[in-house]
Amino acid sequence: MALISEHIEGDTRDRILEVAERLFRQIGYQKTTVGDIAKELRMSPANVYRFFESKKAIHQAVARGLMGEVELEAQRIVGRSGPVLPRFRELLTTIHRMNTERYVGDSKLHEMVEIAMQEDWDVCVAHMECIAGVIGQMIAQGVASGEFEAPDLQLASLCACTAMMRFFHPQMIAQCATKPGPTIDQMIDFVIAGLSPRH
Repeated sequence: MALISEHIEGDTRDRILEVAERLFRQIGYQKTTVGDIAKELRMSPANVYRFFESKKAIHQAVARGLMGEVELEAQRIVGRSGPVLPRFRELLTTIHRMNTERYVGDSKLHEMVEIAMQEDWDVCVAHMECIAGVIGQMIAQGVASGEFEAPDLQLASLCACTAMMRFFHPQMIAQCATKPGPTIDQMIDFVIAGLSPRH
């Protein structure tokens, strides 16, 4: 019986997040109220508050879900076998593409990300740490295969992430779209050159 109840609760929680994300996309995070979410679900706001203590908690969970999709795809690329160089390029390109698709072309979702970044929520920090960790794993694979040279893996990962910031960070992707600068391929070539063995 407890399992059925847990399943129903999990299902309701997912439905709340699904509706919240749709409303955040349609009318924006600021304008969406817990009442709007409850109305769409034909439940009372009090019932929504049983699952999430605040609108901010709903927002965090939606943001976490969107970021989690990027993390899963990044981990999938790292988990595949084969030469590291093409996978490393694919990894960096995919993070950029997914962040662009999710946040930049969609002004309402972009607003949601801006709020998350300004408030420096734990979800954003955890996401950045996860992405840096995945890039570190890929660099470690490259070192093991002889394709990369990186005496300090953590430093190499942080440098690669910092170099790619313009292509990873939703706000910077949007702000730099029309400004002069290297293309993503040129930036990836630069990062790879920095990791290439010296001999």
